[in-house]
Amino acid sequence: MSAQPDAYTEALDRALLHTHAWLASLPSRPIGPRVDADTLAALSAGPLPPSSCAAADVIDELAAFAEPGLMAMPSGRFFGWVIGGTLPAALAADWLVTAWNQNAGMRFATPAAAVLEETAAGWLLDLLGLPPGADVGFTTGATMANFVGLAAGRQWVLERAGWDLDRDGLAGSPRVRVFVGAERHDVIDLVLRYLGLGAPIVVDVDQQGRLRPDSLAELLDAGSGPAIVCLQAGNLHSGASDPMGVAIDVAHRHGAWVHVDGAFGLWAAASPRFRDQLTGLDGADSWATDAHKTLNVPYDCGVSIVSRPEVVRRVFGVHTSYLMAADGTPGNLGPGDPFEKVPELSRRARGVPVWAALRSLGRVGTIALVDRLAANARNLADGLRLLPGVEVLNEVVFTQVCVSFGSDKRTRRVTQQLIADSSAWMSGSRWHDQDILRISVSNWSTDAADVALSLAAVARACAVVDAANVDVEDVRRTPTPRFPERATHDRN
Repeated sequence: MSAQPDAYTEALDRALLHTHAWLASLPSRPIGPRVDADTLAALSAGPLPPSSCAAADVIDELAAFAEPGLMAMPSGRFFGWVIGGTLPAALAADWLVTAWNQNAGMRFATPAAAVLEETAAGWLLDLLGLPPGADVGFTTGATMANFVGLAAGRQWVLERAGWDLDRDGLAGSPRVRVFVGAERHDVIDLVLRYLGLGAPIVVDVDQQGRLRPDSLAELLDAGSGPAIVCLQAGNLHSGASDPMGVAIDVAHRHGAWVHVDGAFGLWAAASPRFRDQLTGLDGADSWATDAHKTLNVPYDCGVSIVSRPEVVRRVFGVHTSYLMAADGTPGNLGPGDPFEKVPELSRRARGVPVWAALRSLGRVGTIALVDRLAANARNLADGLRLLPGVEVLNEVVFTQVCVSFGSDKRTRRVTQQLIADSSAWMSGSRWHDQDILRISVSNWSTDAADVALSLAAVARACAVVDAANVDVEDVRRTPTPRFPERATHDRN
């Protein structure tokens, strides 16, 4: 017997109540979780209870258990790991997506979800100035969006080299050379492992992490065969982007496929104020970005864009007797099925919150969102420069700010104290062979008050550290955040 509508009512009412309580707590609650995972695991230990439990009671139990272990990532004072907040329309749309429970892989089966995603795709291409005929897929995040673009590039360059990847696999194929900037995000190396392409060839960069086209040209000239060039829109430390037009011209002269990793930085192209940093972007062959960063839709939502639909659909398309495929011929591909554009046959309609976010913002609002995030980054940088012993290390060209507090020891201690204070959250990293505090401005709700409170939190952290006058041995005994040589931001 099918479930009756009123079977959901009480549980949904309780979920709404707890949701309102969570959202209402964000302006004032500490950013960090109050308990760690090990503590929660101990509380949760034990066998599955033998008896059933009313759905509403389950929701109450869930909310009470989780609340102390939640981080206030949607807060306007959260600046860690390039994590966005959630726009109201996108949050509500995501609830509807869950209620509708559409498996959004086939256009025939879920026409509403497919058309909403197609509409959102067209809006994205227009906003970002990318080719209107490109295929857009909605992935779990930028990791898989990069996977899509680089998988399409692998297919294309091997086909041009006369190798049938679908028939013969990678064993015995020509080596695909992949060129990356020295400050690319680590997720690119991860995706290359997924694709069996091995370690990339590293290209020199400038002081802000921008790939040098002259170095790229020299390395391309030094070899031959299939090649992919991976460029970056938005260095995770400086926010700077590679010189797109020049680097793309160099790559294409050598017959390479060009992919752009733009998890957050690709959104600079939406703003007249910042799009000059990405001049020539539309000449690439594929692009990857996140909607759960700059656009502020709920997790998880990445966006893959490929300029050659016929290529990406050969990589990810499935043709079986039981699937009702979208109409299209080799000469006229048509809109295609969603499953032909991403590595998932089954998935939720994650492009619908993108539609809702863009529909709520409109063109003017989307541009204003991008500009506001960048303005808040500049305001944070300006305020930090006024603090004694603080140096802003990067050219603040978009939404990233990197700060040193004079020495690695002081920087680590200030970062620790800031995290312990928990009224604002900024994450540690390592850049140019020194420990830094990294600030990523990604939340639509961050305002001038949040900026002022966050600057005050940094000033307090500096004062506590300086008053303690901690020596090196104390620093060694105190747990510190990890500072990898090339840190990563979230790419779910």
